[in-house]
Amino acid sequence: MRRYSRITGTGSYLPPRRLTNADLVAELGQRGIETSDEWIVERTGIRARHFAAPDVTASDLGLEAARSALQAANLQPTDIDLIIVATSTPDMVFPSVACILQNKLGANGCPAFDVQAVCSGFVYALSVADSMIQTGAANRALVIGAEVFSRILDFNDRTTCVLFGDGAGAVVLEASDTPGILSSDLHADGKHVDILCVPGNVSGGKVLGDPVLKMDGQAVFKLAVGVLEKAAHAALAKAGLTEVDIDWLIPHQANIRIMQGTARKLKMSMDKVVVTVDQHGNTSAASIPLALDHAVRAGQVKKGETLLLEGVGGGFTWGAVLLKL
Repeated sequence: MRRYSRITGTGSYLPPRRLTNADLVAELGQRGIETSDEWIVERTGIRARHFAAPDVTASDLGLEAARSALQAANLQPTDIDLIIVATSTPDMVFPSVACILQNKLGANGCPAFDVQAVCSGFVYALSVADSMIQTGAANRALVIGAEVFSRILDFNDRTTCVLFGDGAGAVVLEASDTPGILSSDLHADGKHVDILCVPGNVSGGKVLGDPVLKMDGQAVFKLAVGVLEKAAHAALAKAGLTEVDIDWLIPHQANIRIMQGTARKLKMSMDKVVVTVDQHGNTSAASIPLALDHAVRAGQVKKGETLLLEGVGGGFTWGAVLLKL
């Protein structure tokens, strides 16, 4: 009998400090950077975001999301036999956030590793966990997206510093006799490295290069809508489904315009798109599981419905996962 994987629990966590656009505008004004709530909302749809305290790490945020997902799945940490964390903002160069989180959680002994695909990271990590469960390498996996992007922002660049926030989301993925994850489609194109990157690195005890985020917004937007449409149709084709079979689109929460453009190309109403970017900002690899958990707990997304998750990020990476909840 073929093995499948299903999501049996979701969880998320946002750090307590919430900054509205007005809060951020006031802070930027002290630096001599001019912007406004209207400018941010018109271009991005973002109205607020959360920033972690200076001593809080990605593993701390991921730990809370993981505990919430485990509780929803009615499992203990020792029931987990695989941990994958998607992040671009790790606690340290090494070991992985997954290993650090594993110890904090009390799930020591199982495989634990990070996936680095920036904003597509959760989709990548979910696909890897699904493959490992299908082959019998794991039975119960924690898949987590956790980010502290506030640490890598240039607060002198109003075009990027208003976009991002911190947070974490998690799912428990378990082996099943019935299909949960139906298909996935992953891609990358390294020739677009420069349009979204943090070009610094550590060498000789010093940071070399520029350790803050750089983005060509127009180039990212142009690429994003096109590749997301292709990945969505590829995932649907692999599962033998079409756009009309999708109950909910849960995209990476980067920019409301990208989300609207993707929905139009899939002939979907925005009423069927889960939107949290207005309150969370862009939380990179955490954005999809954050949005999923928010929708599940609000009763918006229900068990048995068909969901399309899709993300696009630096690398340039993109991908989609089609699943039945």
